[in-house]
Amino acid sequence: MTELDQVWSQMLYQASRRSAELGRLDVAEYLRLKASNDAIRAAGANWLFDSVTEIAAARMRLYPLLKVDRDEPYDFKVGTSNMRGAVMNIRHGIRCLTVEAGWARLPGDGIMRHSALAHARISHFGMPRKTVDLRLIHGEGLPVWLDDKANSLHPAAIEEHFDLLLTS
Repeated sequence: MTELDQVWSQMLYQASRRSAELGRLDVAEYLRLKASNDAIRAAGANWLFDSVTEIAAARMRLYPLLKVDRDEPYDFKVGTSNMRGAVMNIRHGIRCLTVEAGWARLPGDGIMRHSALAHARISHFGMPRKTVDLRLIHGEGLPVWLDDKANSLHPAAIEEHFDLLLTS
């Protein structure tokens, strides 16, 4: 979580508390829900990036020229909506695997479609057909990343993207 996210979370908490004190329970409940969903979104994005980092670290032992960088804050588009989050680029020569994750944070950013809490994209430079768009949803007990065919994302699927990066 970035420093800005921490400040934002604290501001939501304080606004929720003030709303409750003023008797605006509807506003207080909305702000609590927003803070809760933001925490779930951040945890889901962190799981995705941590999984990618773990796989990259293991692959770097075999491929010492593998380069990994992460940029945050980062904006990307899903449809006409703007997602704000982070991006990781894993480079092997001229090949590049990109992992983006974020969500619409401001009203002007647009909407989250298909009951998504957050969106992510895994793409390969020069191979647009290998791009996978993901959405984070409330699952059975835990949030889950789903692709367009409603398949859940597992570390083995992320490994397949690394295999494609390193063997193409």
